[in-house]
Amino acid sequence: MTNVLHLSTFIRRPIFDQDGDRIGRVQDLVARVGLDAHPPLVGVVIRIEGRNLFVPIRKIGGLAEGRVRFEGRRVDLRRFERRPGEILLSEDLLARHLINLVRGRLITANEIELAEIDGKWEVVGVDPGRRPIVRRLLGRRLGASVPAGSVVDFASIEPFVSHVPSARLKIPYRKLAKLHPAQIADLVEQASHDEGEEIIDAVGMDRELEADVFEELDTTHQLEFLESRSDADAARVLGRMEPDNAADLISEMDQERRLPVLELLPEPQQHKVRQLLQYNQDSAGGLMNPDFVSVPATATVDEALAEIRASRAPAEAQNAVFVLDETGQPVGAAPIAALIRARGKDLALSVSRTQLAHVHPHWDVLRVSRKMSDFNLTVLPVLDEEHSHMVGVITVDDVLEELLPQGWRREFGPSSVEE
Repeated sequence: MTNVLHLSTFIRRPIFDQDGDRIGRVQDLVARVGLDAHPPLVGVVIRIEGRNLFVPIRKIGGLAEGRVRFEGRRVDLRRFERRPGEILLSEDLLARHLINLVRGRLITANEIELAEIDGKWEVVGVDPGRRPIVRRLLGRRLGASVPAGSVVDFASIEPFVSHVPSARLKIPYRKLAKLHPAQIADLVEQASHDEGEEIIDAVGMDRELEADVFEELDTTHQLEFLESRSDADAARVLGRMEPDNAADLISEMDQERRLPVLELLPEPQQHKVRQLLQYNQDSAGGLMNPDFVSVPATATVDEALAEIRASRAPAEAQNAVFVLDETGQPVGAAPIAALIRARGKDLALSVSRTQLAHVHPHWDVLRVSRKMSDFNLTVLPVLDEEHSHMVGVITVDDVLEELLPQGWRREFGPSSVEE
């Protein structure tokens, strides 16, 4: 059985030479992060006569016994300087936020666990529970009476390094990309500003993912992370967001920035956003997305499915294909499931719901939600006031987000900081 040790066991403890004389104390342990799932220990920072000195791990003994020994002939008296890729386990990790990539949560590292594997010391786990705190305050015996928390395998952990000036490390995009954009947004909202910037910087390698994350952020954080960006950079992010979300964000920006950013948006995004800005954010017009899938009344099932494949409308808006007459009015809505089950040569209208519920741009969100609930809809068409043509769709996720209390994700979300 592998012997697991706690980082707090060693910090500020004395270090002895081979004759048993005390020569200083342990200031920190140094690990190298990068390709290894469990970062290897590379050395110990010891404090001797007011100086922090580095000792390679090969010259350290007694870790397993809890009595640290210097096993070299002499200590290098040059002051410790962190090398690229190195982190100090106590200074950089202990009592700081870390990302649990498996659960998509922030945790607080109340203890770091170490183990000797195949003759090498490695960082194997993080304990976010209360027992380590009690153990440090009241002693090991009283701390043992506190229920043990769930130790997280360090292989699923990603540390923040924005506070480590010489680490030259960044959160790998490929790791964050495994999370849903809403989970990443939760992490940003729970993190400090610098930590949030580090996450945003990492997902920025994928412009689509960056835009998806921005859409999931609450307005306060959206504005916070756009404040330091140029108008051109802000427009680049907004240009990849859904038009309704982009319009909402522009309307919340400082007035002097709205027009410059809007004019930098690419066409046809700029045209769509300008149209949406005409409506109140809390109205059907403010909630709707102008992108949806539609076909003429003469279209077949195969043609409707081809339109779905070619469409760039958000997936939630593609739950139904709207069948329009020659004037642009919807005469039916074909659920995607019905289209998949139907024969390809059948008319899309033949598998459509023809008793269509709809709303108008000036309707408020409560009236919209009542309509969606009464007709069991996940996507609802928006018609202009004259009933002359369809101008957009409202999806159930947009209605839910509008109805939930402000700050709901921070208070009720699954990604709150673990104790």
